[in-house]
Amino acid sequence: MPAEEKIEVKPEGGEAEDVTTKKDGGVKKRILREGHGTEKPCEGDTVLVHYVGTLASDGSQFDSSRDRNDAFSFKIGKGEVIKGWDTGVATMKRGELAVLTCRGDYAYGEKGSLPKIPGNATLNFEVELIDFFGEDISPDKDKSIMRRVLIKGEDYQTPNDCAQIRCHLIGRFKDTGKVFDTREVEFEIGDGENHNIVSGIESALQKMKKHEKCQVDIQAKHAFGSAGCPALGVGPDQDVIYEIVLNSFEKAKENWQMNGKEKLVQSELAKSKGTEFFKQEKWARAIKHYQRCFEMLQHEEYEDEEEKKKSKATILAARLNLAACYLKTNNDFLKVVDHCDEALKLDDKSEKALFRRGQARLAMNDFELAATDFEKILELQPDNKAARQQLHIAQQRVKAYREREKRLYGKMFASMRSSEDMGDYKANGTKAAAANGSDAGEAAATTESTTEAEVSA
Repeated sequence: MPAEEKIEVKPEGGEAEDVTTKKDGGVKKRILREGHGTEKPCEGDTVLVHYVGTLASDGSQFDSSRDRNDAFSFKIGKGEVIKGWDTGVATMKRGELAVLTCRGDYAYGEKGSLPKIPGNATLNFEVELIDFFGEDISPDKDKSIMRRVLIKGEDYQTPNDCAQIRCHLIGRFKDTGKVFDTREVEFEIGDGENHNIVSGIESALQKMKKHEKCQVDIQAKHAFGSAGCPALGVGPDQDVIYEIVLNSFEKAKENWQMNGKEKLVQSELAKSKGTEFFKQEKWARAIKHYQRCFEMLQHEEYEDEEEKKKSKATILAARLNLAACYLKTNNDFLKVVDHCDEALKLDDKSEKALFRRGQARLAMNDFELAATDFEKILELQPDNKAARQQLHIAQQRVKAYREREKRLYGKMFASMRSSEDMGDYKANGTKAAAANGSDAGEAAATTESTTEAEVSA
């Protein structure tokens, strides 16, 4: 808003209210215009405000976002602004206009902010709360999972992958506000889908502290997707809002906290869960478990031969299964090749690794390399019909590619020869014109026109 449209403080505004938690008078708020709705910013929310700051002692202005026509944003409760703002703005509603009177200890303290703000100065801020929104915790930062903390939790720890969770859920449809899900649930992070717990909830839980209460706004792609959830009465492509209370959790051991034997056990469990999701065609979930499986073992060295053999077999299976998952998703063939390369380092005769790498190379138009992979499989197993069929496809594509190249270069060279011939004709025509006068000039012109016609044809 331009400076000339600045909203003036109205003396007839409401009574000033002490909005500090201690009721020590450090921040007083006088509402000049009521806001709308019932929601107020929560800790961690990003707020957007306009403000005009003046000294309470003489009314002189020291700062104004309105004069700059540039609204100011910050996160509530994160110490990004003076204490008086964290305290006062958190009591406002969208559209509210108020004066916050901040005592020195809630403003810039003894040092002040020279030269404009002296030490221990009480300040008046005319603040308009334009909007506020939660933290974007979506994987792609596209605001498809937005989290707001309603009640702060305890301690500093948060659940990790495979943590055991006990929480209370209330789910509502975003468009109507109707409740469709209310329950107390216990499950393991990463296994939520088997309990109708969507990925957006799991993402939020991994940010929460014990006894924290939060609200999560989840778009359909991180909720129940196009399939919906008939068991809960959720239709396809519906956005939802969940209120979550994290009652308790038990963190899973991190890799560095486990000994070699524990890692073998846990990696086998992760592989089994990944296979379960693979069979359900839930590729993202399967990938997560297979990834955890080989990451637990890849830097572990075993002296016992049986343990060494088991570790190698588990890592090999995880790599091969990851390659299969990425083939199914059709969006990252380089990862397929990478996992197959690593698998072949463990077993250079792995037909699955060669076959899946060959499929990925076909998809990336690396036809000759793909053909090499399928040929290696047939050397190991001449009766492999699938490999023979894929080899035929690769060879046909190599042949088609070479024929296209041949035609392309043929046209290119033909064009170059025609250009050279035309140059010769021009040169000869010019010489003839110089020797024979106008008749020769006409002949040269005819030759040039004929040559150009041949090139165009």
